[in-house]
Parts: sequence; structure tokens; C-alpha cells
Amino acid sequence: MLIAIDHGNKQIKTSRRTFVSGVRESDTKPPFGQNILFYKGKYYTLSDQRIPYMRDKTVDERYFILTLFAVAFELSGADYHTDEVADVQLAIGLPPAHYGAQYERFEKYFLNRDIIDFEFDGRPYAIYISKALCFPQAYAAIMPIYQRIRQYPKAAVLDIGGFTADYLLVKNGEADLSACDSLDNGVITLYNSIKSKVNADFDMLLDESDIDAILKKVPTEYDESVIRIIQEQAQLFINDLFGKLRERMIDLRSGKVVFVGGGSILLRKQIEASGKIGTPIFVDEISANTKGYELLFKAACMG
Repeated sequence: MLIAIDHGNKQIKTSRRTFVSGVRESDTKPPFGQNILFYKGKYYTLSDQRIPYMRDKTVDERYFILTLFAVAFELSGADYHTDEVADVQLAIGLPPAHYGAQYERFEKYFLNRDIIDFEFDGRPYAIYISKALCFPQAYAAIMPIYQRIRQYPKAAVLDIGGFTADYLLVKNGEADLSACDSLDNGVITLYNSIKSKVNADFDMLLDESDIDAILKKVPTEYDESVIRIIQEQAQLFINDLFGKLRERMIDLRSGKVVFVGGGSILLRKQIEASGKIGTPIFVDEISANTKGYELLFKAACMG
């Protein structure tokens, strides 16, 4: 079974599920709740407290545990029988600027583990990861609209994620990995600046979910002055990000600019209001990278 997973700093995304990149470990089974994973004598539950940013996600087992959650969600929605070993193939990705240096290590992180036995919500699973192929984020995210993008002589792709904002140039449908970078300008940095300012000005502690709700214009009970600060900080964040791209000679006013990633969806209003984009194209699919990994995996195996 092919399972595509986007291992984001903020969220893990599969075709069926999106959840926060946070996990808790326990020696004893939690007394209540669901989505409880048991592996190698330990119990794991998902947490809204995401793992602090890790440039290299292979340094410990936490992202592997999150991967088991992702696999369990996918298998539980498929025709999986508990008396069989599922042959799992993983399609995964990394930021384009980190891709060349890390993709082999990231692929090996999931391989050579023999048969992996675990339980999820009391149901036994046995999987064998037979293959793992890694692809560049951002480039993968445009695969669902590739036929449209390949017609343009040049397009800049901007993937605003959790901790990084990744950009790369696509020329006539081909990714130019010599013209890419990952800036530490993901939405997590925006959350931190908003929380610090609101705490300083109003002595109020905000959760990231509160900030998301306000930026999505979901009705809340927050005062209009708090809402205004959040919106102003979000606009400043986008303007600063575009300024940094300009310093790197990425011209956003001419040509096409393709916005992908959850941050681009969340901040679309601020992007459009910036006045710094010539022709924006939005991929309004939070799992765009995941879908792209799947398409690229199938193309690689056919080749």
C-alpha cells in the first residue's frame, strides 16, 4: 500500500488525516481517550503541543512514531486485515533547500526495520516498510496542477509551512533546485510574534488555535483591538517575507507566483492585500504536497 505523508513542523498530513506534529509517551496506558498507539512497550498519544522545530527529523524516533500514527489512520480506512503483514511504501518529502543533503538519510530512517508490530486503539497492526522515496516539498505541491504550470516559462513556487517558507523556481515545468531556499519564516514565527505582542499589550495568553480562528474570520469573543493586532501582525509578517524574497532577487511582480501550504491558505487575504504579487495562483489544498508525493512516487516507479 502506497502511503504519502507530509511530515510538517506544524502538522502531519496524509490523504485522510491532518494532525498536529506532537506526541506524548507514557509507560502506562492512558485511562481514557482514543488514538492510543502501543509500540515497543510504550504508549503514545497525539498532542496539541507540537515538537520544537527540528531541521533533521531523523535525530530521534518521534517522527517515526508520528509516521506510525499516519500509517494507522490510513490502514484503518482501508481494507486491512489484522492477520496479515501490510507491505507499506512511503512517499515523503523535505524542504527543497535541505533535500540534497538529507533525502538519503530521511529515506533510510524508515527502512531496514523488519516487520513492525504495534497496536492502535487496541487493534493489532503488522507492517513492513519496503520502500521510501523522498521528494522536494513545494515542487511536489504543484503536481496536481502541473499541466498548467508547465506552460509557463518561469514560475516561483512559495510554500509557507510551519517553521519554514520554502521557495523554488520552476522553468518550463522543471524545478531549478539551484534557485531555492528555506527561510525561517513559517507561521510558527508569526504565532510567536503575535503571542508576545498580545501578552505585552493586553496581559493575555493566546493559543495558536485562537490565532488561526481569528485569521480565518471565525467568530470569537476576543475584543476588536486584539483582532486588529493579530491582523496587523499577519500583514507585517507577509510584507517582511516578500521583502526577504526580494533581497534574494526573487521578483514576485513579474511572472506567476504559486502559493502552496497551509500558511498560504491561512494568510491568503494578507498575500492578496500586499500589492507585491503580479499573478498569484493559490493551491487551496492543505494536502497538496502529499498528493504530489504520491504522483511523483508512481512516476518514479514507472520510470
